[in-house]
Amino acid sequence: MIRFEDVSVTYEGAAEPTVRGVDFEVPEGELVLLVGPSGVGKSTVLGAVSGLVPHFTGGTLRGRVTVAGRDTRTHKPRELADVVGTVGQDPLSHFVTDTVEDELAYGMESLGLAPEVMRRRVEETLDLLGLADLRNRPIATLSGGQQQRVAIGSVLTPHPRVLVLDEPTSALDPAAAEEVLAVLQRLVHDLGTTVLMAEHRLERVIQYADQVAVLPAPGAPVQLGTPADMMAVSPVYPPVVALGRLASWSPLPLTVRDARRRAGALRDQLAQPAGSRAAGAAPDPKRGGTPQARAGEPTPTATSTWLRRRKKAQPERTPDLPAEVRSLSVRRAQIQALRRIDLTIAPGETLALMGRNGAGKSTLLNTLVGLTHPTTGSVSVAGLAPHRTPPPTLIRHVGLVPQEPRDLLYADTVAAECAAADRDADAAPGTCRTLLSALLPDITEVTEVTHPRDLSEGQRLTLALAVVLTARPPLLLLDEPTRGLDYAAKARLVTLLRNLAAEGHAIVLATHDVELAAELAHRVVLLADGEVIADGPTAEVVVSSPSFAPQVTKILAPQQWLTVAQVREALG
Repeated sequence: MIRFEDVSVTYEGAAEPTVRGVDFEVPEGELVLLVGPSGVGKSTVLGAVSGLVPHFTGGTLRGRVTVAGRDTRTHKPRELADVVGTVGQDPLSHFVTDTVEDELAYGMESLGLAPEVMRRRVEETLDLLGLADLRNRPIATLSGGQQQRVAIGSVLTPHPRVLVLDEPTSALDPAAAEEVLAVLQRLVHDLGTTVLMAEHRLERVIQYADQVAVLPAPGAPVQLGTPADMMAVSPVYPPVVALGRLASWSPLPLTVRDARRRAGALRDQLAQPAGSRAAGAAPDPKRGGTPQARAGEPTPTATSTWLRRRKKAQPERTPDLPAEVRSLSVRRAQIQALRRIDLTIAPGETLALMGRNGAGKSTLLNTLVGLTHPTTGSVSVAGLAPHRTPPPTLIRHVGLVPQEPRDLLYADTVAAECAAADRDADAAPGTCRTLLSALLPDITEVTEVTHPRDLSEGQRLTLALAVVLTARPPLLLLDEPTRGLDYAAKARLVTLLRNLAAEGHAIVLATHDVELAAELAHRVVLLADGEVIADGPTAEVVVSSPSFAPQVTKILAPQQWLTVAQVREALG
């Protein structure tokens, strides 16, 4: 169905091809997962299937890509629209109408389908993706995860023979992600739809793949094989595979069920006293991290060194609470977004806000930074009411990295963004760029004149984070901070945030990434329909939740381990 024949793509101004020698085939009726580190060209490979590369992006494509027998070099995207449906990393860039129902119908209208066919397919898709209650909602009022489901639904309604999906579950809560993946599996198994998908959260998708295509490095050839074979050699892999590698299980497990069947001996070993396992002290799984990390003594890195230098240059901060929320309710139009929220955030605390899409996580962050006004109740950040505080004053107390980093970036180049951040924060020139280099070791590949929109999703997020951190706010808010990040980039982010917490910064994450919460958060707050339904230490909250428990917790239950790093430390 999809055939790549020695494909290379070189963008204008690039010295080397982004991808080189890509040669593999996706059979009809299979789901093939494309994996690899950030920046290896996965989005370029996906774009070549729909014809967006090179017809829209520019650049030079060598070799041949065919979809259902059509050569994408000679067929423009509109001539492939009846065969290929595409959802990119940014769902907002796909929308052309104002409401959910209109967006689901738009693609079929463009193809000239009969009204009765359109009506039936819209209803089917609303039910498949759990969107029936949102059918008349303006798209602009939806949460990020709800928007992503609408984007996926808009390409399902025309019934394409091929689906190309770039990070389709990145903004979805665990339950919604399972629903979307179950729909994709049904399309593959029952209708013979061909799916090519790139996804960084492999713990969610690996068990659904028929084959895995690995792009190990920029310019390296694609390796294609079964999921188990490819996970044994892939540079990126989910926690269940990491635990299998640590325990030397063969073949490697791909699901929690497979791993649990083999984990008996490992559970017995971990249940032994620490001294009989290894010479050193083992981490306490209930604490959610290793003794070193939780004591605030991370291994020195370029990031931590930068932070220590900055700390010496800054005066000591007051011990006031970074944030306090009392009886907060927020109502927007006809929607009760938050109901009677009470929350206190302490210095040095890392708190994860979790819950299904539309639960109110982003709204709560927006009230803390003054973008949304309380309807009733109060919000205090360093003793200030955020919605009444001038932005130049507020950025010294709280900073938000939004779900869409581009909302924070307005300059024409990376260098200009960093220079503006230095000026706004009254920081020494070069402060923002130094932090950006610490966060992105390969920043030399991003020239001074690169426009932020030309960065990858992960690079844009990192730039936005560097811009916010330049002012060193005592309270740092991050909305879905791991969208578009591979495991290595996520590990760098975790290191940075741990160092900030060790310095006394309070950090609040709104996230669906249960593995990130397990790795980083001291405390988890679960939201549902705008209300707090659980608030406590990470281990206590996530272990009791079948939806929000990380893979290691599910595998080693009833013992309360959260991460592979904890298990490795315990085993010595």
